[in-house]
Amino acid sequence: MTKKKRTWFFRIVLLIGTLVSLYFVPWPIVIAWITPLPKTVQEQVDKAPDYGFDGIIVYVDKNEKASEFYAAGYKNRETKTPADPHALFKIASVGKLYNALATAKLVRSGKLSLDKHLADYLPELRGKIANADRITLRMLVQHRSGIPNFTDSYNYWAEPKETDEENLALIYDLPANFEPGEDYEYSNTNYLLLGRIMDKVLGYDHFQFIKNEVLRPLELNNTFRSIDEVNTNDVMSGYYVGYETDLKTEDKRSMLATAEDLGKFIRALNNGMVFKDKKEQEIYSSIYNYEHTGLIPGYQTIAKYHSDIDAVIIQFTNTVNFEGYNWSMSEIMYDRILKILRNEK
Repeated sequence: MTKKKRTWFFRIVLLIGTLVSLYFVPWPIVIAWITPLPKTVQEQVDKAPDYGFDGIIVYVDKNEKASEFYAAGYKNRETKTPADPHALFKIASVGKLYNALATAKLVRSGKLSLDKHLADYLPELRGKIANADRITLRMLVQHRSGIPNFTDSYNYWAEPKETDEENLALIYDLPANFEPGEDYEYSNTNYLLLGRIMDKVLGYDHFQFIKNEVLRPLELNNTFRSIDEVNTNDVMSGYYVGYETDLKTEDKRSMLATAEDLGKFIRALNNGMVFKDKKEQEIYSSIYNYEHTGLIPGYQTIAKYHSDIDAVIIQFTNTVNFEGYNWSMSEIMYDRILKILRNEK
């Protein structure tokens, strides 16, 4: 091959490589990032369909200023019902904040100990869950137990289980993912077990404890344990890309709340109003976060407090695709809303 032919050959190879690379570039993400930032939050929220979302709700709490509500798209795409900023929404893993707080309160009152072991509270799990006699309550709360995540079971979300026992059965007798306390891995099993422990020491359902100690004092009347407790017409529909069925009645384990209720909770968590005293707050700070995200089929939540502008921002989006870049688009939407609010500040 002559030098001239080699040069052309390598140019063609380079061109083909470049074209292949461009094919795999997530262009919607790139475009979302580089598009000029709108001046208002509502203008950004109105772009939800461009981001692949059927509907979106955004709530902004600026402390002493009036709260702001934004919505775009559909609450129910089949009936073309517009998104309602006051609709109930499945908050998924954001519910762990409430459970971690309940744990801290029970530790403060002496009903629980962070240093006692899983097998101390649930001895029937010895031999079923690896290291049950070495995993502390603290490790459960902090996702440092090594217990496999039941929702990682093959094809779990195609047929989610409805009871704790069914979910636990998915991980019984499995080897630990790592030695207790030696690593971190997010696991829904940790909080399932935490709920069972709280039920046992309380002698009643731990969500009732959350109602008594958190929801009622803060007057959060639009926060519920599951879809079974509410009128489904009040719930925002949820969708999975490529699947036409409304998912709102699926997965009955998720807590529900309005964006306003969740925003008030995040504010109270961060300003300390949810704690009875400094000691209780110190216990909570030592075991868990003050913000969270949530993701289940049909529902994505981002709930955070931003101290630099003293604002809580809650974002609900109701279209999910686990295999795609859907979550990244929700984060981009949230980050752009945050930038707009910072520019206003």
